[in-house]
Amino acid sequence: MNLLSLLVRGGAGRSSPVDFAVRRLLLAGFTGRNQKIAMKHVEELREHGVEAPKKIPAFYAVPNHLVVTGGDIEVLGNQTSGEVEPVLLFEKETIYLGVGSDHTDRELEKTSIAKSKVMCAKVLAPELWDFKEVQSHWDGLRLRSWIGDGRRKRLYQDAELSAFLPPRKLMRLTQTHVRDRKLDGMMLFLGTVPVIGRGFGFASTFTGELLDQSTKRTLSFSYRIKPIGWLK
Repeated sequence: MNLLSLLVRGGAGRSSPVDFAVRRLLLAGFTGRNQKIAMKHVEELREHGVEAPKKIPAFYAVPNHLVVTGGDIEVLGNQTSGEVEPVLLFEKETIYLGVGSDHTDRELEKTSIAKSKVMCAKVLAPELWDFKEVQSHWDGLRLRSWIGDGRRKRLYQDAELSAFLPPRKLMRLTQTHVRDRKLDGMMLFLGTVPVIGRGFGFASTFTGELLDQSTKRTLSFSYRIKPIGWLK
């Protein structure tokens, strides 16, 4: 179990602390609302020698201790990158919505997506929203990320959540992949959106944001990527 101290921000300006015990950490992939387009991307990956999933959406279970709430993360090598994702946290009858980054080893991803997922920390913004407060206008929530070198940064990803399968459908699909069908104590990363331009951006900083365009509220995080270089 990984206990995280987080803050739930309410739409009326109120806030309350919550200690969320991460018992299960699950990463969803290829969750685009147009699954034909998503499947085409899977086929393209196979053509490039990537061990792509046979069925989509795909789900990857990783150790729960990998979740952190910002700062610096250490990685092996220079071929790693972040990807901004909406995140659902399930606690009994309550569902929270957050935003995070599924930082991934892109070199290892060429041979095993599942193994590449466990090589890097997963970063979560320290603040959450109550899912009930945003579910009615879910499609209009906007997901963005930026990459940089510590001095400058550029927009890396930008899309509304209408690009994803509806959240309730994703929850039902998730349950079909869990042996006991229980979501309590789970943190579920919902997948990401394409990058702007061509190829992954290998940078030293990554910033992510989830914007509620109807209220102008935001959830955000930022972290530095530090390749381990002190060993001879």
